[in-house]
Amino acid sequence: MLSSIILNWSISRIEVGTRSLSYHRDMASQINDDQRKSALNDPDVLKEGPVEQPRGKWSGLFPKNHPLVLVMTGDGKGKTTAALGVSMRAWGRGWNVLWLQFIKKRDSKYGETLAAMRMGIPMEALGDGFTWLSEDLDHDKELAKAAWSKAATIIQSGEYDLVVLDEITYPINYGWLSVDSVVAAIENRPKDVDIILTGRDADDRLIQIADTVTEMTEIKHPYQAGVKAQPGIDY
Repeated sequence: MLSSIILNWSISRIEVGTRSLSYHRDMASQINDDQRKSALNDPDVLKEGPVEQPRGKWSGLFPKNHPLVLVMTGDGKGKTTAALGVSMRAWGRGWNVLWLQFIKKRDSKYGETLAAMRMGIPMEALGDGFTWLSEDLDHDKELAKAAWSKAATIIQSGEYDLVVLDEITYPINYGWLSVDSVVAAIENRPKDVDIILTGRDADDRLIQIADTVTEMTEIKHPYQAGVKAQPGIDY
């Protein structure tokens, strides 16, 4: 008797779940790409209003015991996402946080960009978009070099408690940046600066100097089922 009740309950749950999934798929099919782009420029989405951060730098809250170098690499989703999570945690402790994005196109309006604006976290996109779609790789190379020059200067200044070098592994792997110069800048940085580097195929020399290395492994991804990147989840 009990097993029959459980079976019927399970079947009902499956039917409800299937109807719900079908509903959401139908809704998604009614929204085209132009509507999505329009929504990203909605005034309510873009409106600013600084969120108050705990006052001061980290020294007034929780002292740093051992500033770290973190590398988020691997073929799976979640590298930039993980760095965003650490950044939010650091912001909550009153740290000065800076993001430098080596691939993302200038003036991009990603979800994290809009959030960073409200939180008072500088997030600078210094690239020109996906390099495999580029029609001028020499231009992309120069942008990467300029971005690294800026990053190296900022790291050495000690102005920020946490500096995120988002997608820096790509210009390194393309040969546009010297991994030795990146390693030297990180190793010789002021003692209270934490660094996060993200991107696939992190160079072994980056891994050697890092305190924490996490490799994201793709097991399953919506793209495999033909689902495009979703605002709020992917960007």
